[in-house]
Amino acid sequence: MTKKLMACATAVALVAGLFAATAHEAEARRGGFGAGVAVGAILGLGIAGAYGGPRYYDDGPSCYRGPRRCGHVGRSCWYNRYGERICREGEYRCYRRTVCD
Repeated sequence: MTKKLMACATAVALVAGLFAATAHEAEARRGGFGAGVAVGAILGLGIAGAYGGPRYYDDGPSCYRGPRRCGHVGRSCWYNRYGERICREGEYRCYRRTVCD
């Protein structure tokens, strides 16, 4: 959410800077409104880039969810008196183990 807001604010600042720069003719004597908007846009882009960039924290091993595994839990099988194998399936569940490097 914050990235989207920062992107919108950056776009608005950039468009405002473009309109301000093209609205008035540049004069060497006056540093007008357009220069202030341009400097503000450059600073805003720099802050947004620093805020939106990746953060690297090395605080030990990294853990992630492993591959998904599915199977029957509570399954029991036996042979009846006729020699047939009978299985009660139990529940079919999926899980992911946590893997740490």
